[in-house]
Amino acid sequence: MFNIKPLGSEFDEAIQQKIDTKTKPLGALGDLEGLALQIAKVLGKDNPQINNPKMMVFAADHGIADSGVSIAPSEVTAQMVRNFMAGGAAINVFTRQVGLELEVIDCGVLQPFESESGVIDQRLGAGTGPIHKRAAMTLGAVKQGFEMAAARIQQHHQNGCNLIALGEMGIGNTSSAAAIMSVLTGIPATDCVGRGTGIDAATFKRKQMLVEQAILLHHSELDDPMQILACIGGFEIVQMTGAILAAAERGMLVVIDGFIASAAALVAISINVDCRDYMIFSHLSDEKGHYLMLEFMQAKPLLNLGLKLGEGTGAALAFPLIQAAVNFYNEMASFEDAGIEI
Repeated sequence: MFNIKPLGSEFDEAIQQKIDTKTKPLGALGDLEGLALQIAKVLGKDNPQINNPKMMVFAADHGIADSGVSIAPSEVTAQMVRNFMAGGAAINVFTRQVGLELEVIDCGVLQPFESESGVIDQRLGAGTGPIHKRAAMTLGAVKQGFEMAAARIQQHHQNGCNLIALGEMGIGNTSSAAAIMSVLTGIPATDCVGRGTGIDAATFKRKQMLVEQAILLHHSELDDPMQILACIGGFEIVQMTGAILAAAERGMLVVIDGFIASAAALVAISINVDCRDYMIFSHLSDEKGHYLMLEFMQAKPLLNLGLKLGEGTGAALAFPLIQAAVNFYNEMASFEDAGIEI
């Protein structure tokens, strides 16, 4: 489906040698050194550069939200998308601060947006089906979502972009992400379901029950990643998954945000494990299952700020660290350059 080139190790020694001979003790820049190694492997060992980076926020509604699994109704998804377009959300503040161009993609919000709104129309429907009662979508919708996402990535790639960051917006989407996590990791749903943006104890109990109900309902069909997305996924999770795979196929870096984006990463890895090499995990969110999900993917996040907002905020906040890794690799003097004898 996606022809992704696995990253070889033929240049690892040369890249590591360049890092180790910078004017610093061995390993003194900590995790930035591993990040620089990864970036150089993806973008090239000689003067890698991040070009035309994009923050892509995928938005969609979820049928399960009608059963009361969130502090907010589904209408808030559209309201927040309008806030994104007006420049008033946290993701707007952070992308402006770090120089990331932001685009917002409607994958299936309940009500479509006006053509002049600036929202990119990649709708797969008007919200998913309630996953605890029926499938979220058809398999055809999953395939269409992959095609739409891949086309968008191709457009960015043609315009010189070599890094995308992923964010999302969708009331109820932590329920879908938790269900996906449980199925793909084998971790009990009760350990995957969190409180989202702050639900009370009764709502939390109902959310756990509905996610378990969804997994039980679709149990016989959850043996294939595409079917998992069709049964218990979200339109935005589908398109993030497609974007990850398409970007990796084109040799682009992919910055993963929090719990929802990580669920898409988990599905992408289950489809083609080679895409894992292209992912940078930006942060550990405050969502209950995120630590376990990252541990399953053997991912070490750059930040741990207790974030639980989504939108791509963690990915945006991590972007200066990614730039720092590139810059020290390219610009920091070696001991030989500086005339320092050790």
